Amino acid sequence: MTDEARAGRLYGTGARRLQDRFDTRRLADAIAGGVVREELDEGDARLIGEQSKMWIATTDADGWPDVSYKGGDPGFVRVTSPTTLELPSYDGNGMWRTLGNIEDDGRVALLFVDEDRPWRLRVHGTASVVTSPERVASHYGALAVVEVTVARLFPNCGRYVHRTGERARFVPRPGAPTPIPDWKRLDGITETLPQRDLDALEADDGALDGWDGSGA
Repeated sequence: MTDEARAGRLYGTGARRLQDRFDTRRLADAIAGGVVREELDEGDARLIGEQSKMWIATTDADGWPDVSYKGGDPGFVRVTSPTTLELPSYDGNGMWRTLGNIEDDGRVALLFVDEDRPWRLRVHGTASVVTSPERVASHYGALAVVEVTVARLFPNCGRYVHRTGERARFVPRPGAPTPIPDWKRLDGITETLPQRDLDALEADDGALDGWDGSGA
């Protein structure tokens, strides 16, 4: 099955138009070819297992998007295979919007954020609602379980991720130079950058700053 059939196009017409407007099509293609994957690896599983929060986006029966925060003890989201993960649904406000949308549509996008590394991971796929007593009982206190079949995943540069109570270092601010993330200096990436980034790199003093190369 093609990526488009599994999860839709990574870049639609709108994204391509904006990439061309801001001269980032080469960069977007390089990132897509370098970091977008179809399976979770051991590193992904470890990082997901350490998180106590995540966000899940769904689409309702009328095509409107929705997003919901989910929290639990570290490990509440479980990677059960390279292509599946699951998370519990605890008692809530009784609306059942997220799981209802999954029942109606099934397409989901998950976002995991780790403030300490910093690190972000996006997961696209299809989900189902599991209510069998055995599966639900494996997540203490859950009312149901959401099982996600992964279509694709990709990390994001964590430069705008900041700890609660702190300001993000890489946000542009007047009167101060904006730090350049390390990933823009990587071979295979630098040559794809728009001219404004190349000019900033040339003006920079060469000090590596902000990212260890583990995502994009």
